[in-house]
Amino acid sequence: MALNDTLLKALSDQITLELESSIVYLQLGIALEDHDLPGLATWMRLQSDEERAHAAKFIAHVTDRGGRPQIGAIAAPSVGEVSVLEAFEASLAHEQKVSESIRDLYRLSQSEGDIDAIPLLHWFIEEQIEEEATVSEIVGRLRLIGDDGAGLLRLDAELGARTTAQ
Repeated sequence: MALNDTLLKALSDQITLELESSIVYLQLGIALEDHDLPGLATWMRLQSDEERAHAAKFIAHVTDRGGRPQIGAIAAPSVGEVSVLEAFEASLAHEQKVSESIRDLYRLSQSEGDIDAIPLLHWFIEEQIEEEATVSEIVGRLRLIGDDGAGLLRLDAELGARTTAQ
């Protein structure tokens, strides 16, 4: 089934949001480098890679259906000097924004009668549940750690062990 213009625009907007997410994670990684936490910075860079892979998945869906996605303007992220906790809270807030956008896409697909997008969106709904849970757990652990340097270094080592975008 060919995409209608409404859904093509919404999917293009989602592609733009996924690419924005990649840039946000890249900037958060830079902020964590300022804290001399290479493991946490690496985790953010790999998350940035994962967000680009998400954009590619949406692009493939659109092009496989004969559409031509249009990437929109992406504003530079406004991440200044932040604490480690603030960096992950910003990450969680951004994931929640992406989750809501995907739910909106799902609702639009239903209202437009576009059942071909539903399997892709189901995958992304599950992915966002996982993304939010992961970042929420990290935020919770950072709150427990507080000012404990040893705890922060342990978390840095643990998250730095991640080797690929998931």
